[in-house]
Amino acid sequence: MKTIRHRAVMDIVTHQQIANQKELCEVLAYRGFDVTQATVSRDIKELNLIKIAGENGYRYAPPDVTPPRSSFERMRRLFAENVVSMDHSENLVVIKTIPGSAHPIASTIDGSGIQEIIGTVAGDDTVVAVIKPIQAVDEILQRFQSMIEPK
Repeated sequence: MKTIRHRAVMDIVTHQQIANQKELCEVLAYRGFDVTQATVSRDIKELNLIKIAGENGYRYAPPDVTPPRSSFERMRRLFAENVVSMDHSENLVVIKTIPGSAHPIASTIDGSGIQEIIGTVAGDDTVVAVIKPIQAVDEILQRFQSMIEPK
Protein backbone atom coordinates (compact mmCIF):
# COMPACT_ATOMS: atom_id res chain seq x y z
CA MET A 1 0.00 0.00 0.00
CA LYS A 2 2.88 2.38 0.83
CA THR A 3 4.47 1.92 -2.59
CA ILE A 4 1.16 2.67 -4.31
CA ARG A 5 0.67 5.75 -2.12
CA HIS A 6 4.21 6.93 -2.88
CA ARG A 7 3.52 6.61 -6.62
CA ALA A 8 0.34 8.63 -6.14
CA VAL A 9 2.22 11.33 -4.19
CA MET A 10 4.84 11.60 -6.94
CA ASP A 11 2.11 11.84 -9.58
CA ILE A 12 0.28 14.52 -7.60
CA VAL A 13 3.30 16.75 -6.95
CA THR A 14 4.45 16.35 -10.55
CA HIS A 15 1.14 17.45 -12.06
CA GLN A 16 -0.43 19.74 -9.45
CA GLN A 17 0.69 22.72 -7.40
CA ILE A 18 0.61 21.41 -3.82
CA ALA A 19 1.73 24.06 -1.35
CA ASN A 20 1.44 22.22 1.96
CA GLN A 21 0.85 18.89 3.67
CA LYS A 22 -2.83 19.60 4.27
CA GLU A 23 -3.45 20.04 0.53
CA LEU A 24 -1.57 16.82 -0.19
CA CYS A 25 -3.69 14.98 2.41
CA GLU A 26 -6.86 16.29 0.74
CA VAL A 27 -5.81 15.22 -2.75
CA LEU A 28 -4.74 11.80 -1.49
CA ALA A 29 -8.11 11.42 0.30
CA TYR A 30 -9.87 12.32 -2.94
CA ARG A 31 -7.90 9.53 -4.62
CA GLY A 32 -9.01 7.06 -1.96
CA PHE A 33 -6.06 7.06 0.45
CA ASP A 34 -6.88 7.33 4.16
CA VAL A 35 -3.83 9.23 5.46
CA THR A 36 -2.94 11.49 8.34
CA GLN A 37 -0.72 14.52 8.11
CA ALA A 38 1.98 12.56 9.97
CA THR A 39 1.90 9.89 7.24
CA VAL A 40 2.14 12.54 4.53
CA SER A 41 5.04 14.17 6.38
CA ARG A 42 6.91 10.83 6.44
CA ASP A 43 6.13 10.27 2.74
CA ILE A 44 7.53 13.70 1.86
CA LYS A 45 10.73 12.91 3.75
CA GLU A 46 11.08 9.38 2.31
CA LEU A 47 10.50 10.62 -1.24
CA ASN A 48 12.97 13.51 -0.73
CA LEU A 49 10.41 16.00 -2.02
CA ILE A 50 11.60 19.58 -2.20
CA LYS A 51 9.81 22.91 -2.19
CA ILE A 52 10.38 25.13 -5.18
CA ALA A 53 9.00 28.49 -6.22
CA GLY A 54 6.01 28.01 -8.50
CA GLU A 55 3.80 30.43 -10.37
CA ASN A 56 1.58 31.04 -7.32
CA GLY A 57 4.03 30.53 -4.46
CA TYR A 58 5.97 27.54 -3.23
CA ARG A 59 5.04 23.98 -4.11
CA TYR A 60 6.28 20.45 -3.53
CA ALA A 61 8.24 18.86 -6.35
CA PRO A 62 10.16 15.63 -6.98
CA PRO A 63 13.85 15.93 -6.06
CA ASP A 64 14.96 15.88 -9.69
CA VAL A 65 13.06 19.06 -10.59
CA THR A 66 15.45 21.99 -10.90
CA PRO A 67 14.10 25.48 -10.27
CA PRO A 68 14.03 27.68 -13.36
CA ARG A 69 17.34 29.31 -14.28
CA SER A 70 15.80 32.72 -13.70
CA SER A 71 15.48 32.00 -9.96
CA PHE A 72 19.25 31.40 -9.76
CA GLU A 73 19.88 34.59 -11.70
CA ARG A 74 17.57 36.48 -9.33
CA MET A 75 19.38 34.95 -6.37
CA ARG A 76 22.77 35.96 -7.79
CA ARG A 77 21.54 39.53 -8.39
CA LEU A 78 20.03 39.81 -4.89
CA PHE A 79 23.22 38.50 -3.30
CA ALA A 80 25.46 40.80 -5.33
CA GLU A 81 23.38 43.89 -4.53
CA ASN A 82 22.45 43.22 -0.89
CA VAL A 83 24.82 40.86 0.94
CA VAL A 84 27.36 42.57 3.18
CA SER A 85 29.07 39.54 4.75
CA MET A 86 28.73 35.86 5.57
CA ASP A 87 29.96 33.60 8.34
CA HIS A 88 29.04 30.27 9.87
CA SER A 89 28.93 28.36 13.13
CA GLU A 90 28.49 24.60 13.01
CA ASN A 91 25.62 24.02 10.54
CA LEU A 92 24.30 27.61 10.55
CA VAL A 93 25.26 30.10 7.85
CA VAL A 94 24.68 33.72 8.85
CA ILE A 95 24.23 36.18 6.00
CA LYS A 96 24.35 39.91 6.82
CA THR A 97 22.51 42.15 4.36
CA ILE A 98 21.75 45.80 3.91
CA PRO A 99 18.72 46.78 6.03
CA GLY A 100 15.42 45.46 4.72
CA SER A 101 16.94 42.87 2.37
CA ALA A 102 16.97 39.73 4.49
CA HIS A 103 13.46 38.53 3.61
CA PRO A 104 13.88 38.52 -0.20
CA ILE A 105 17.24 36.80 0.13
CA ALA A 106 15.83 34.15 2.49
CA SER A 107 12.94 33.60 0.09
CA THR A 108 15.25 33.00 -2.87
CA ILE A 109 17.36 30.62 -0.80
CA ASP A 110 14.23 28.70 0.24
CA GLY A 111 13.10 28.51 -3.37
CA SER A 112 16.50 27.59 -4.76
CA GLY A 113 16.05 23.86 -4.37
CA ILE A 114 19.43 23.47 -2.68
CA GLN A 115 18.71 20.24 -0.83
CA GLU A 116 21.33 20.79 1.87
CA ILE A 117 19.49 23.90 3.09
CA ILE A 118 16.62 22.75 5.27
CA GLY A 119 15.31 26.24 6.00
CA THR A 120 16.00 29.89 6.67
CA VAL A 121 15.03 32.51 9.23
CA ALA A 122 15.13 36.19 8.27
CA GLY A 123 15.21 39.37 10.29
CA ASP A 124 15.63 42.84 8.87
CA ASP A 125 19.29 42.57 7.90
CA THR A 126 20.24 39.00 8.81
CA VAL A 127 19.43 35.59 7.34
CA VAL A 128 20.24 32.33 9.11
CA ALA A 129 20.31 29.29 6.83
CA VAL A 130 20.26 25.85 8.42
CA ILE A 131 22.49 23.38 6.56
CA LYS A 132 22.24 19.59 6.74
CA PRO A 133 24.59 17.76 6.68
CA ILE A 134 27.21 19.87 8.42
CA GLN A 135 29.81 18.70 5.87
CA ALA A 136 27.97 20.76 3.21
CA VAL A 137 28.52 24.10 4.98
CA ASP A 138 31.78 24.93 3.19
CA GLU A 139 30.29 24.14 -0.23
CA ILE A 140 27.21 26.28 0.49
CA LEU A 141 29.40 29.17 1.67
CA GLN A 142 31.50 28.92 -1.49
CA ARG A 143 28.37 28.88 -3.63
CA PHE A 144 27.01 31.97 -1.86
CA GLN A 145 30.39 33.71 -1.97
CA SER A 146 30.58 33.21 -5.74
CA MET A 147 27.32 35.14 -6.07
CA ILE A 148 28.66 38.26 -4.38
CA GLU A 149 32.07 38.35 -6.05
CA PRO A 150 32.35 40.44 -9.21
CA LYS A 151 32.57 38.47 -12.42
